[in-house]
Amino acid sequence: MKTIKLGKSSLVTSRLAYGCWRIAGTRDQLKSAAEADAAGRAAVLAAYEAGYTLFDNADIYGGSRAEEIFGRAVREVSGMRERVAIVTKCGVRHAGNPNPDSPQRWDFSGEHIVKSCEGSLKRMGVETIDLYLLHRPDFLADPHEIAGAFTQLLDAGKARFFGVSNFRPSLVTALQAACPFPLIVNQVEISLPQRAAFEDGTLDQCLERNLTPMAWSPLGAGLLGDGAKRLLPAQQLYRTDEVVRVLDEIARARGVSRTVVAFAWLLKHPSGIVPIVGSTDPGRIGEAVRATELELTREEWYRLLLAARGEMLP
Repeated sequence: MKTIKLGKSSLVTSRLAYGCWRIAGTRDQLKSAAEADAAGRAAVLAAYEAGYTLFDNADIYGGSRAEEIFGRAVREVSGMRERVAIVTKCGVRHAGNPNPDSPQRWDFSGEHIVKSCEGSLKRMGVETIDLYLLHRPDFLADPHEIAGAFTQLLDAGKARFFGVSNFRPSLVTALQAACPFPLIVNQVEISLPQRAAFEDGTLDQCLERNLTPMAWSPLGAGLLGDGAKRLLPAQQLYRTDEVVRVLDEIARARGVSRTVVAFAWLLKHPSGIVPIVGSTDPGRIGEAVRATELELTREEWYRLLLAARGEMLP
């Protein structure tokens, strides 16, 4: 697979990232915990064997089990830890944590950032996180307090590089002004149905600062693939019939699948968008790699944009 350098760091990784959100599976009557864990491990190894070297996780995925499953896979495969870059995130706190009356909230306090990082290291069984991200923008975020926590983790060898997720450009600017080292990633939702990053300054800032954008939900929660399994509230409003029709036309002409074209649409942007592939199906994980070899024309790219917009450009 092709590679990309992440921001102003020394990390050179696969052009696609593998997202571990779903690898913890679901524990229902049809799948035991052991079966769910085995399926998650198989998905991680399928991605690694397909050439993915950038793995995205978070302390809340699967109730923290995703980090455990991923960590076991890394430790069991000889040489894997040296070849992959581990990304994980912190800052989301669910209602009832740590007390029954605790509300849902985001938490970028220095204490929580450090404690969360240490918890992730323990669950994954590794000594260092390659790229540590803040998950959702805390309304009480203090850039200087965050910078202090990042510096503490860097000096202790617990994290190598830092970034953010779902940050508006102005908050990225405020945090970067307080940090003595460059932030290297902003992970946001970007897809044909969700194009806000193209118009709200997010991708402009990435170009300006050499900040790599990572795209979560690059297939619109599966709406551009074989169907959505779990839609966030905002994603329930996405309308994709016309863009799926155009994706299919281009896919037939190019001899690839619709999802490969959708990934290639993101890859064409000059900011260096890194799509996060979230399927747990080994075949689909491998198929996505074909997008790194597909160069859409400007005409194809804009045909898709217009189909997704549902209206002409202003």
